[in-house]
Amino acid sequence: MPQRAQNTPVCRDCDGFAAAAITTGARNRDGSRTTLRVACRACKGTGHTSPVAVLARAGR
Repeated sequence: MPQRAQNTPVCRDCDGFAAAAITTGARNRDGSRTTLRVACRACKGTGHTSPVAVLARAGR
């Protein structure tokens, strides 16, 4: 029988791509580009979210 993957909810803000490398335009002494690693604020860089409580969804 095939094994099924666990159903983990993906972050809706970053769509599962939790970190991005952004170049600053500057170069290091060895000629490589200077980059900044930025993580998603909503999922804190994990790419997944925790399930929402049932009462929070109902609005009560």
